[in-house]
Amino acid sequence: MDNRINEIRNIIRALRISMREAEAIMHEQINRDEDCTFVAEEIMKMRVVMSGLVQERTRLGDSEPILVRSLFVPRRPPATPRTGLAKRRLVPHGVEQQRGHARP
Repeated sequence: MDNRINEIRNIIRALRISMREAEAIMHEQINRDEDCTFVAEEIMKMRVVMSGLVQERTRLGDSEPILVRSLFVPRRPPATPRTGLAKRRLVPHGVEQQRGHARP
């Protein structure tokens, strides 16, 4: 039974990657204003297969998440805080800022 669970997990992992690639192709076709019917139908077929695999996997008692490394986008490191910056005036000293609309 564990072999079947591992086999299902590997198939799901590969199917996820294929679905992401197909979705990227579909979005490119949409951006080029091309017909994406074929790719969309293939994605729907993949979802049906995925649904069946997930149901079988839960029937076998596996509920652990399946992680796919290539789907994770690494985060940027947090920006360093900018302290000690002085506020700058956008209008030079001595020039008074006018409010409202200019009159002729």
